[in-house]
Amino acid sequence: MSLTPFTKQQLLPQEEKLEVERHKSQLFIGIPKETSYQERRICLTPDAVNSLTSHGHRVMIEAGAGLLSSYCDTEYSEAGAEITSDTQKVLSCPIILKVEPLTMAEIEAVNPKTIVISAIQIKTRKKEYFEALTRKKITALAFEYIKDVDGTYPAVKSLSEIAGTASVLIASELMINNEFGKGLLFGNITGVPPTDVVIIGAGTVGEYAAKTALGLGANVKVFDNSITKLRRLQNNLSQCIFTSTVQPKTLLKALRRCDVAIGAMRGKERCPVLVSQTMVEHMKRGAVIVDVSIDTGGCFETSEVTTHEKPTFLKYGVIHYCVPNIPSRYSKTASVSISNILTPYLLDIADDGGIESAIRINPGLKNGVYLYHGILTNRTIGDWFGLPVSDINLIVF
Repeated sequence: MSLTPFTKQQLLPQEEKLEVERHKSQLFIGIPKETSYQERRICLTPDAVNSLTSHGHRVMIEAGAGLLSSYCDTEYSEAGAEITSDTQKVLSCPIILKVEPLTMAEIEAVNPKTIVISAIQIKTRKKEYFEALTRKKITALAFEYIKDVDGTYPAVKSLSEIAGTASVLIASELMINNEFGKGLLFGNITGVPPTDVVIIGAGTVGEYAAKTALGLGANVKVFDNSITKLRRLQNNLSQCIFTSTVQPKTLLKALRRCDVAIGAMRGKERCPVLVSQTMVEHMKRGAVIVDVSIDTGGCFETSEVTTHEKPTFLKYGVIHYCVPNIPSRYSKTASVSISNILTPYLLDIADDGGIESAIRINPGLKNGVYLYHGILTNRTIGDWFGLPVSDINLIVF
């Protein structure tokens, strides 16, 4: 048996490709105190700060920033954060975390090329806001636009879950209000007819409102114009409930009998008004309306924006609760939720070697970027305000 002779090339040392370790970066995060009206949340909890500092990152927090979420400065200090009363010092950090968008004054105070991670709330922004960010060559990411691996928007979904659950709890409080309420207990007590709840909208808010109401023993009816959403709601609840498309006669009949009506609709620009003034006039005296959709205009014609300090008003004998930003009422729960979503992304940004590398690797994070070094990359914002837009995939690749 003859062996095949080795060629000269086979005897030469061959090249071996080794994995190149990614260069990790150290983050320096600034968290200023929220100054927007009715905003009580904070982006990172002390536990999240501890997780970041234990990985070698720096976190600087303005004194008192967590008080409205029941977190004191001592808790943050013990978690490794640097506490300062100097707002300018916090705004000088390379990365800024905020729940609400930066104010115009804060934009002027931040350093050029800062990375800003916050909500955007496009319907309350003005063209000048984006022009100011552009002048500072800011890289900005919006909570609302960051996608998870399954294609969902985790921040939006989480806050919608809170708003849906809270809407039922708020209604249960208002029903026992001594001045206007009917003195009804939400639960289904033996021998007592259950409370009737109408939910308009079968999205995440509507689903969690329905879960909470059913858990308390209420009789629930859900209306939506999407059969797909109604079917998904039925599957997620694992039980059959009354569902219907929005037919005026059917909706009016349900509203006349209900004790609580919850508005949970969403629209591309403004929420559609599905309940007319006449329908509200036909509701029971002492019934409760919680219009969660008031953030985008409200789906009840009689809705008017209220505040956490004065949350309700009476119209046609019906109690209206129309406070925008319901999750802020439950500031600690909402802060934990936001913190749990942001912390893994922040650690990924550091492990990937910075924001530029992270958005190349993570398409969900890239989707959250609406400004890259001052260049607008979000088509929705560009169309809304008439601003030039560049495709981020042509800038970062």
